[in-house]
Amino acid sequence: MISKSITINIPTGLEARPVALLVQVASQYESRIYVEIAEKKVNAKSIMGMMSLGIAEGEQVTIIADGADEENAVADIEQYLTKK
Repeated sequence: MISKSITINIPTGLEARPVALLVQVASQYESRIYVEIAEKKVNAKSIMGMMSLGIAEGEQVTIIADGADEENAVADIEQYLTKK
């Protein structure tokens, strides 16, 4: 299991479209992947769960992945969340 703190760099934050794209990225991997902010931890492959977080640009989240492809999963999610 690995985890990494990431600062969101998507101007609109995680609204419907960015969340849908994040779920697509996470769903490519076998690993269990979670996004954690404050006291909330949700499955990164769940659109409804991710929408419930209401993450804005500049907020810091922790990505947690556990499985055979966890390193690639975290790297791709980090790339998506921090792109300019």
